[in-house]
Amino acid sequence: MSPTIGAVVIPVSDLESAKKIYTALYGEPHTDQPYYVGYNVNGFEISLNPQGDGAAGPVAMTDVDDLDATHTALLAAGATEQSAPRTVAPDVRICVLTDTDGNSFGLRGK
Repeated sequence: MSPTIGAVVIPVSDLESAKKIYTALYGEPHTDQPYYVGYNVNGFEISLNPQGDGAAGPVAMTDVDDLDATHTALLAAGATEQSAPRTVAPDVRICVLTDTDGNSFGLRGK
């Protein structure tokens, strides 16, 4: 699999208010929890994160085959770690990095 942007994680300060807006746009979420609300939009994941950094804005998550190898290669290329790799669901790990201009981007994989 080549790297593909498969999700956007949107930080929200008021999950219930945001959920009303995104449900009106995308329909009922497939996951509706106090820590995460997820919508599948034709195979693309739209995620609401009440613990996210609103000042940083939404984060595009790139799906990769080997999260650890990609993470290591990006750090060697000059990216900095914003959040370390962690498990968020069975067989799903994520991390967030920052490029040299301070833009956040994420990785999602195993």
